[in-house]
Amino acid sequence: MNVYRRLFGLGLMFLMLMPVSGLSADTPQEPVRAALAQTGANVVFMRHALAPGYGDPDNFQIEDCNTQRNLDEAGRRQAEAIGRYFREHQITFTAILSSRWCRCTQTAELLNYGSWSEFDGLNSFFQGHVDRQETLALLKDKLDSLSSDDMVLMVTHQVVISAITDISPPSGGLVVYNTSTQNAKPVRVPHP
Repeated sequence: MNVYRRLFGLGLMFLMLMPVSGLSADTPQEPVRAALAQTGANVVFMRHALAPGYGDPDNFQIEDCNTQRNLDEAGRRQAEAIGRYFREHQITFTAILSSRWCRCTQTAELLNYGSWSEFDGLNSFFQGHVDRQETLALLKDKLDSLSSDDMVLMVTHQVVISAITDISPPSGGLVVYNTSTQNAKPVRVPHP
């Protein structure tokens, strides 16, 4: 009987020393959820996926994707991978909004993450195709209208994201943003 108690005690001690799966301090937390928790964010800004070049061609027309920088094959794969990542990690949004620029609408479409809509407050004012003040006023009104219960994905441009957050994400990069505190944090989603 004494032997059994000793074995039971050793077994119990061994179990207590084993790390608990999923609760170990060394287990990394999913980066988007971690950033959302750290900031209390209710907006995820996403810079459009890879679109080679700089700015837009001189003959730019908002209604004609042939006159704009568009996603290349790597950009299309990047957008699809980010959408897959969101699905696999069950990161959900109450709304998805996109700039009217084709590289943003292509990104929103290729995320394949449900319905989305265009929103002029996310358009690029980089080359003066739209007015910076008007665009940011629309965006700020939208941000002010959101509650802490919202979780909105906004697919847009580096200039728009940095105007609001002072952060310049890479193509396909995310910035989580709390509309109440203006807390912002960049997030890199692991993708090929």
